[in-house]
Amino acid sequence: MGDDRRTYGPLELLEGRWVVGDSHRPDGCWVEFRPEGMVRHAGGTADEPIPWSRVLLGIRIQIGQGTKGSRYQGSLGLTGLIGGLPGPFRGRGGGYLGMTLRHPYEDVRLAFDRHAEWYKPAHVLLLAELMTQTVAAGDAHRLGDAEWLGWAVGRLERVTSWPVGRQPAAVVQAALRD
Repeated sequence: MGDDRRTYGPLELLEGRWVVGDSHRPDGCWVEFRPEGMVRHAGGTADEPIPWSRVLLGIRIQIGQGTKGSRYQGSLGLTGLIGGLPGPFRGRGGGYLGMTLRHPYEDVRLAFDRHAEWYKPAHVLLLAELMTQTVAAGDAHRLGDAEWLGWAVGRLERVTSWPVGRQPAAVVQAALRD
Protein backbone atom coordinates (compact mmCIF):
# COMPACT_ATOMS: atom_id res chain seq x y z
CA MET A 1 0.00 0.00 0.00
CA GLY A 2 2.90 2.34 0.56
CA ASP A 3 2.97 5.67 2.35
CA ASP A 4 -0.74 6.45 1.86
CA ARG A 5 -1.79 3.67 4.27
CA ARG A 6 -3.72 4.99 7.26
CA THR A 7 -4.22 3.05 10.48
CA TYR A 8 -5.38 3.71 14.00
CA GLY A 9 -4.81 0.66 16.18
CA PRO A 10 -6.44 -2.28 14.39
CA LEU A 11 -8.53 0.08 12.21
CA GLU A 12 -7.22 0.55 8.66
CA LEU A 13 -8.39 2.59 5.69
CA LEU A 14 -8.44 0.24 2.70
CA GLU A 15 -9.46 1.49 -0.75
CA GLY A 16 -11.82 4.11 0.65
CA ARG A 17 -13.41 1.93 3.34
CA TRP A 18 -12.47 1.20 6.93
CA VAL A 19 -11.67 -2.32 8.11
CA VAL A 20 -10.64 -3.74 11.47
CA GLY A 21 -7.83 -6.27 11.25
CA ASP A 22 -5.27 -7.33 8.69
CA SER A 23 -7.17 -7.64 5.41
CA HIS A 24 -3.99 -8.38 3.45
CA ARG A 25 -3.54 -11.95 4.70
CA PRO A 26 -4.58 -14.69 2.33
CA ASP A 27 -7.52 -16.49 3.93
CA GLY A 28 -7.36 -14.11 6.91
CA CYS A 29 -10.26 -12.56 8.77
CA TRP A 30 -11.21 -8.94 9.25
CA VAL A 31 -14.33 -6.80 9.75
CA GLU A 32 -15.37 -4.25 7.14
CA PHE A 33 -17.43 -1.17 8.06
CA ARG A 34 -19.98 -0.50 5.31
CA PRO A 35 -22.84 2.00 5.18
CA GLU A 36 -25.35 -0.83 5.73
CA GLY A 37 -23.42 -2.46 8.61
CA MET A 38 -20.43 -4.58 9.61
CA VAL A 39 -19.31 -7.47 7.44
CA ARG A 40 -16.91 -10.13 8.72
CA HIS A 41 -14.61 -11.61 6.09
CA ALA A 42 -12.98 -14.97 6.79
CA GLY A 43 -11.25 -17.48 4.57
CA GLY A 44 -12.10 -15.57 1.39
CA THR A 45 -15.84 -15.33 2.08
CA ALA A 46 -17.98 -12.54 3.53
CA ASP A 47 -20.79 -12.97 6.07
CA GLU A 48 -24.10 -11.18 5.78
CA PRO A 49 -23.93 -7.57 7.02
CA ILE A 50 -24.92 -6.89 10.61
CA PRO A 51 -27.02 -3.73 10.36
CA TRP A 52 -25.83 -0.83 12.50
CA SER A 53 -29.33 -0.58 13.98
CA ARG A 54 -28.87 -3.97 15.67
CA VAL A 55 -25.84 -2.85 17.75
CA LEU A 56 -27.24 -2.23 21.22
CA LEU A 57 -24.77 -0.95 23.81
CA GLY A 58 -21.48 -0.28 22.10
CA ILE A 59 -18.55 -2.12 20.60
CA ARG A 60 -15.66 -3.58 22.60
CA ILE A 61 -12.23 -4.31 21.18
CA GLN A 62 -10.12 -7.11 22.59
CA ILE A 63 -6.63 -7.71 21.20
CA GLY A 64 -5.16 -11.01 22.35
CA GLN A 65 -6.21 -12.76 25.53
CA GLY A 66 -5.71 -12.27 29.24
CA THR A 67 -7.47 -9.09 30.36
CA LYS A 68 -10.52 -10.42 32.18
CA GLY A 69 -12.13 -7.82 34.36
CA SER A 70 -11.02 -4.79 32.35
CA ARG A 71 -13.42 -1.92 32.91
CA TYR A 72 -12.62 -0.40 29.55
CA GLN A 73 -14.22 -1.20 26.21
CA GLY A 74 -10.78 -1.57 24.59
CA SER A 75 -8.09 -3.83 25.97
CA LEU A 76 -4.83 -5.53 25.10
CA GLY A 77 -4.11 -8.94 26.57
CA LEU A 78 -0.66 -10.44 26.93
CA THR A 79 -0.79 -12.04 23.48
CA GLY A 80 -2.03 -8.71 22.12
CA LEU A 81 1.07 -7.02 23.46
CA ILE A 82 3.64 -9.56 22.29
CA GLY A 83 2.03 -9.81 18.83
CA GLY A 84 3.43 -6.36 18.06
CA LEU A 85 6.98 -7.08 19.20
CA PRO A 86 9.83 -8.15 16.91
CA GLY A 87 10.45 -11.87 16.84
CA PRO A 88 8.47 -15.04 16.27
CA PHE A 89 5.19 -13.67 17.69
CA ARG A 90 5.08 -10.59 15.42
CA GLY A 91 1.70 -10.34 13.74
CA ARG A 92 0.41 -13.50 15.37
CA GLY A 93 -2.93 -13.82 17.01
CA GLY A 94 -5.82 -11.51 16.64
CA GLY A 95 -8.69 -9.99 18.43
CA TYR A 96 -12.39 -9.41 18.20
CA LEU A 97 -15.07 -6.78 18.19
CA GLY A 98 -17.59 -7.72 20.87
CA MET A 99 -21.14 -6.41 21.02
CA THR A 100 -24.70 -7.18 22.00
CA LEU A 101 -27.20 -7.21 19.15
CA ARG A 102 -30.95 -6.74 19.33
CA HIS A 103 -33.81 -8.47 17.48
CA PRO A 104 -32.99 -11.18 18.43
CA TYR A 105 -30.77 -10.38 21.40
CA GLU A 106 -27.41 -12.07 21.17
CA ASP A 107 -23.80 -11.48 22.13
CA VAL A 108 -21.49 -11.56 19.12
CA ARG A 109 -17.72 -11.63 18.69
CA LEU A 110 -16.40 -10.71 15.26
CA ALA A 111 -12.85 -12.08 15.10
CA PHE A 112 -10.04 -10.46 13.15
CA ASP A 113 -6.34 -11.07 12.51
CA ARG A 114 -3.92 -8.53 13.91
CA HIS A 115 -1.47 -6.51 11.83
CA ALA A 116 2.26 -7.14 12.27
CA GLU A 117 2.86 -3.62 13.61
CA TRP A 118 2.45 -2.46 17.18
CA TYR A 119 -0.97 -1.17 18.30
CA LYS A 120 -0.61 1.72 20.69
CA PRO A 121 -2.73 0.88 23.74
CA ALA A 122 -4.18 4.40 23.76
CA HIS A 123 -5.38 3.92 20.16
CA VAL A 124 -7.16 0.68 21.06
CA LEU A 125 -8.76 2.29 24.11
CA LEU A 126 -9.87 5.48 22.34
CA LEU A 127 -11.12 3.65 19.23
CA ALA A 128 -13.33 1.42 21.40
CA GLU A 129 -14.58 4.48 23.27
CA LEU A 130 -15.33 6.26 19.97
CA MET A 131 -17.37 3.30 18.73
CA THR A 132 -19.22 2.96 22.03
CA GLN A 133 -20.09 6.66 22.23
CA THR A 134 -21.22 6.70 18.60
CA VAL A 135 -23.55 3.75 19.23
CA ALA A 136 -24.83 5.28 22.50
CA ALA A 137 -25.67 8.52 20.69
CA GLY A 138 -27.85 6.58 18.24
CA ASP A 139 -25.39 7.24 15.42
CA ALA A 140 -23.92 3.75 14.88
CA HIS A 141 -24.48 4.17 11.13
CA ARG A 142 -21.76 6.86 11.13
CA LEU A 143 -19.17 4.13 11.66
CA GLY A 144 -20.04 2.98 8.14
CA ASP A 145 -19.52 6.47 6.73
CA ALA A 146 -15.86 6.38 5.64
CA GLU A 147 -15.59 10.17 5.47
CA TRP A 148 -17.01 10.73 8.96
CA LEU A 149 -14.94 7.94 10.49
CA GLY A 150 -11.82 9.37 8.82
CA TRP A 151 -12.63 12.77 10.33
CA ALA A 152 -13.17 11.23 13.79
CA VAL A 153 -9.94 9.22 13.59
CA GLY A 154 -8.12 12.39 12.50
CA ARG A 155 -9.37 14.12 15.64
CA LEU A 156 -8.28 11.20 17.83
CA GLU A 157 -4.83 11.17 16.21
CA ARG A 158 -4.24 14.58 17.79
CA VAL A 159 -4.52 13.07 21.29
CA THR A 160 -0.98 12.54 22.54
CA SER A 161 -1.45 11.84 26.25
CA TRP A 162 -2.51 8.58 27.86
CA PRO A 163 -6.19 8.66 28.91
CA VAL A 164 -6.36 7.53 32.54
CA GLY A 165 -9.18 6.74 34.94
CA ARG A 166 -12.53 7.94 33.66
CA GLN A 167 -10.77 10.08 31.10
CA PRO A 168 -11.22 8.01 27.89
CA ALA A 169 -14.85 9.11 27.53
CA ALA A 170 -13.94 12.76 28.15
CA VAL A 171 -10.97 12.58 25.76
CA VAL A 172 -13.14 11.27 22.92
CA GLN A 173 -15.88 13.81 23.63
CA ALA A 174 -13.37 16.65 23.60
CA ALA A 175 -11.69 15.39 20.42
CA LEU A 176 -14.98 15.27 18.53
CA ARG A 177 -16.20 18.72 19.56
CA ASP A 178 -16.13 21.21 16.73
